[in-house]
Amino acid sequence: MPILGVFASAISGNLGLTVDYLVIAGGGSGGSAYGGGGGAGGYRNSVTGELSGNSSSAETPLSLLLNTTYTITVGAGGAAVDGAPGPERGNNGSDSSISGTGITTVTSNGGGGGGTNSSSIYNGKSGGSGGGASDGFGDSVSGGAGTTGQGGNGGGNPDNSRGGGGGGGASGNGSKPASDNGGNGANGLASSITGSSVTRGGGGGGAGYVSARGEGGTGGGGAGRSDGGGNATSGTVNTGGGGGSPHNGGATISGAGGSGVVIVRYAA
Repeated sequence: MPILGVFASAISGNLGLTVDYLVIAGGGSGGSAYGGGGGAGGYRNSVTGELSGNSSSAETPLSLLLNTTYTITVGAGGAAVDGAPGPERGNNGSDSSISGTGITTVTSNGGGGGGTNSSSIYNGKSGGSGGGASDGFGDSVSGGAGTTGQGGNGGGNPDNSRGGGGGGGASGNGSKPASDNGGNGANGLASSITGSSVTRGGGGGGAGYVSARGEGGTGGGGAGRSDGGGNATSGTVNTGGGGGSPHNGGATISGAGGSGVVIVRYAA
């Protein structure tokens, strides 16, 4: 939700304030029924010496005006799907942003939802990081595309595996399923913007058919399932992690995406 903040300086005579930021959007949810994992929320980072999304270089810090109100919006994770009455792709997460007077708005795009096992919706959705593809029943299907500088692509399914692909993450692309195993979600990235290193932005794991589930990527990605007895794991809150996909639909629920986070750091 939007948060309004007024940035002021304790140093008399300053005309502006240089601010580092970490802006992570909400993660996508996993698809139903042998589906792909959700993609992590877009990851944008300006801290020198760290990485931004898809392991790209850090961005330029913001120069803010003093005594000016800026709006910070934190994106929610994509809602879980249950595959009833029919197969459903996962839902995209919501965007996170920093906006206001005198700056170009910094927006991280919500993670893409995972695909599911229906011919028109096999493919993962595009987003900050892309959602993984589902079991394609013999067709070659693609993961969703990540956004340049924000996250990786979802894992595709080119080889008739019955498992789902892993969701893309802040570090790169989700993995393709191998045999009937689900693909793993891509790992997130670590940042020390708060003073200690925390990894965020992991992709969700794809469903396994009868073999191993896909694991969630480090940094909040939820795991898939490889049996019909339970729900997939949701992404962790305030990490933008993608949700996992369950073994089947109608009786089990995919993992929801984790909510995003916006962190700013400046010298008082």
